Amino acid sequence: MAEILVLYYSRHGATAEMARLVARGVEQVPGMQARLRTVPAVSAVCEATEDSIPAEGPPYASHDDLRECAGLALGSPTRFGNMAAALKHFLDGTGGLWLQGALIGKPAAVFTSTSSMHGGQESTLLSMMLPLLHHGMLVLGLPYSETELLHTDAGGTPYGPSHLAGPDSDRPLTEAERSLCRALGRRLAETAARLAN
Repeated sequence: MAEILVLYYSRHGATAEMARLVARGVEQVPGMQARLRTVPAVSAVCEATEDSIPAEGPPYASHDDLRECAGLALGSPTRFGNMAAALKHFLDGTGGLWLQGALIGKPAAVFTSTSSMHGGQESTLLSMMLPLLHHGMLVLGLPYSETELLHTDAGGTPYGPSHLAGPDSDRPLTEAERSLCRALGRRLAETAARLAN
């Protein structure tokens, strides 16, 4: 079975929930499975280190996860209209993969969560696409045939699924947001399967 890497960073759990929904969408496609991975938090204190195995949730990602995947879904909460430092730090370390061309031609997609409606959802999604384009990946969005894009009053963009978590980061995903996450996983897996053939 081919694997889609669902790689994310989550602080309050919303992006993690989105990642699980993207993974469910991936696994609706015959012959495809999801590999869920996260990254450790970064610290301004140089001596601070995380254990090599997280206390809960999926394992931390390695460069082998990227090298081996048939496609990538990348998720992050918004930090001032950009991806979180932890995810950026991981991606900044992938120069060796870039030199090898290891990700060229693989499909990729992005998703995000914000505290406020206009908290930088679209700019975060677009900024997350930039390193993927530099790696030569084929970046996918969501087409308007996903009708939730036309009717959502919470998250959801053509650049990728998004979630409005609220000022306390405790709002559950709406059904439209959940549906768009699953749709992205399906689209990514279907595209990877077509490319493999």
